[in-house]
Amino acid sequence: MSEQSTPSGPSANGPNGAPHSQTLSRGIRVLEILADADEALTIADVAAALGVHRSIAYRILRTLEDHGVVIRDAAGAVRLGPRMAALARGVSRGLQAAALPELTSVANELGMTAFVTVLDRAEVVTLVSVEPRQAHATVAQRPGTRHPLGRGAPGIAIQSLLTATQWVNLGEGARRGEAADVRARGFATSHDEVIPGLASVAVPLVVPGEAPAALAVVYLGTGQSDAAIGARLVTAAAVIAADLR
Repeated sequence: MSEQSTPSGPSANGPNGAPHSQTLSRGIRVLEILADADEALTIADVAAALGVHRSIAYRILRTLEDHGVVIRDAAGAVRLGPRMAALARGVSRGLQAAALPELTSVANELGMTAFVTVLDRAEVVTLVSVEPRQAHATVAQRPGTRHPLGRGAPGIAIQSLLTATQWVNLGEGARRGEAADVRARGFATSHDEVIPGLASVAVPLVVPGEAPAALAVVYLGTGQSDAAIGARLVTAAAVIAADLR
């Protein structure tokens, strides 16, 4: 398949107006599709999600398979491969390493899944997460999980970090009013926003050289107050930030 870009048309150019590779763009989109899927997908599934002929999807998948980022099972269904985990470890490596001990402590102390999210354009992406060792019920928060910036406690916490110029550049319309509250009380809360039945508390996480981030927990139910959870997260965020200075 040719790597050449078409010379015109809105889809031929990237954000800065420079032409880009359609094949590379499709390959990255395939990885996103597989990351969002809860189970292995058939080639036909991938082709439909990508909006291309099955033969095109097949060639893209074969290339990704050659690099180990995609694997196929005995039935021919595809999913992300182990190589993707190795690549993910290199993303914000310092932040992940600094956050992991605090996430582990928070998760086990509160009995909740603790995680760090970062801003990716107008979405919030989970970078690293830890589930508590002992809990009757836990919530999985897989690294790579993403949701709109306008929903959920981590998104609100990240919004509180953005300057007026940064917010305008995102083109997201009005900023949530709760973002101003975060500056006053130090944490954000949400209930039933991202996933029905789940609640979350998050605090801003400022790391020099990194995208705006948030430290958060997600849970089904708890006897602890949001303020108590928020205070524990504020302490954890300060430890992480200090470790990265």
